[in-house]
Amino acid sequence: MLLHLSTWSEIEQFLKRSRTIVVPIGSNEQHGPTGLLGTDWLCPEIIARESEKSADILVAPTFNIGMAQHHLGFPGTISLRPSTFIAAIGDWTRSLVVHGFEKILFLNGHGGNVSSIDAAFSELYAEASFARRRAGFALKLCNWWDLAGVGELARDQFPTGHGAHATPSEIAITQYALPDSVKSADYAPPIAPSGPIREALDFRARFPDGRIGSDPGLATREKGRALVELAAQSLVRELEAFGREPMPD
Repeated sequence: MLLHLSTWSEIEQFLKRSRTIVVPIGSNEQHGPTGLLGTDWLCPEIIARESEKSADILVAPTFNIGMAQHHLGFPGTISLRPSTFIAAIGDWTRSLVVHGFEKILFLNGHGGNVSSIDAAFSELYAEASFARRRAGFALKLCNWWDLAGVGELARDQFPTGHGAHATPSEIAITQYALPDSVKSADYAPPIAPSGPIREALDFRARFPDGRIGSDPGLATREKGRALVELAAQSLVRELEAFGREPMPD
């Protein structure tokens, strides 16, 4: 069930059978010569929507702008400041909680978001802690590549050249879901260099085509399909387990 394609009364009915929701969250940033700018928000959205096809879960609209300031040396990247990102996550959460949602899982597609999402969770929990009351909700961060079995499958598919950014696994997922948007390029070198991530101009100088340690040329639609199907199954189980966690009285 997709929240943005539902009516308020349908959501009211859903809340009678479940208080759990998944929020795809990512970033709009460069992904090398062939990676779509939306890769990091598309991957969690694709996986969440695949999960929704076979299970009674609710998928929120995708939070598609994240923490990507280190990619601003490449045209098309859009980034929020850490403070803006944290504040926005807070308001999304408060909006869902006021309707009665108790378990909110953020399915993340961008490693650069992790520390700020954790900080946003801490801010939200602190509001309750300082007021000496129970929060009444539980938050969970899950990176799509950390879903059960997904990392192992990606390593089997891409034993070399997977890298850390513009990886063949994420490119394969977008190729599978969006075949009309597949791009091609000659990678030189085939496997990009690796190194630290700092500010935008340093990033552009270290990684001139935007890749980090990766060879996106290894991606195929078939490998993307396998990743999406496994990730979707694992997400359903993750949401079921999260939903069963007891809430304190």
